[in-house]
Amino acid sequence: MTSVPTPLRDIAKVVRSKNAGPFEITLDIIFKSKEDYEVVKESGVITKELISRLYNVPTQAIITFGFFDLVNAVKITLPRPRVQGGVGETDMHAAQQHVPLQEIRIPWPAR
Repeated sequence: MTSVPTPLRDIAKVVRSKNAGPFEITLDIIFKSKEDYEVVKESGVITKELISRLYNVPTQAIITFGFFDLVNAVKITLPRPRVQGGVGETDMHAAQQHVPLQEIRIPWPAR
């Protein structure tokens, strides 16, 4: 079967970031179906190393990285680059930090 590199935003039901306290940001990727989740998981594209590059965070600094089969989701927790509300901090609610995830290209079955 042929595959086409497809942006994660076109596959996942939800790609979001949110505040996880003054020192952390949580990223969630939630899929519409078990099948979609499994294709993405088995692709091996979403890794700690990729997240490290996208967010300029050492892999050992990533607090949580996991595929959660029961809910068809990927959850990632990162340290904030700046303390929430601190000098130079530009996204108090961490609501804009998910954008790099949306552009991840997943080999997706051509239909």
